Amino acid sequence: MTEVTTLVKIKPEADTHVMAFYSEALKLKEYAESRSIIAVEDLAPATVDLSIIARVKKGMEGRRKDYLHPFQEHIKEVNEDYKRLMEPVETADRITREKILTFQLKQKLIREEQEKINALRMEAAKRDAILHNGEISESVNLVEVMPEAPRKTETDLGTAATFKIKKWEVEDLSKVPFDYLMIDAVKIGKVVRAGIPSISGIRIWEEESLRITTK
Repeated sequence: MTEVTTLVKIKPEADTHVMAFYSEALKLKEYAESRSIIAVEDLAPATVDLSIIARVKKGMEGRRKDYLHPFQEHIKEVNEDYKRLMEPVETADRITREKILTFQLKQKLIREEQEKINALRMEAAKRDAILHNGEISESVNLVEVMPEAPRKTETDLGTAATFKIKKWEVEDLSKVPFDYLMIDAVKIGKVVRAGIPSISGIRIWEEESLRITTK
């Protein structure tokens, strides 16, 4: 396998392009802090600055993505490779766990049936004794109940122990307490922006905002 070495930038502060953007940003910050907009004539220079700010933000964001892209690509490749390489051991783990749990469930069901049989036989013996005005005089032919499967198995290499975990699923959404419901903010945002006039229980209003378009 051929090893590929990629040279990546790791220190933005050593990047002349980034620092140029930063120097410009410092000036823009000073202008913003000292600016007063008290007349219509003040809007044009403020708009010019906002356009420059938008370009600086876009440029710095572009450089940030340039720095992160090689790492993100490498992380993606490593995750994909390891997902493929881990598949056999993950499958072995899943299959073995399932077989242990299946065995224990089967043992549990058998034990429960044996206990039910014995309970029925004891009940029948009691009824027979009542019918003949006496007590149970003969031993009841009970089946042997197998011992419970061990919930914990210890070996020199490790221990396997079963335990109960609580799970849940929705049966009737209309009965779920309000505290456990979650608003789908993304979906609501989309339909509100699309122009839906009202949604029951939700207030919709408009606020002034500012859109800057650079040329």
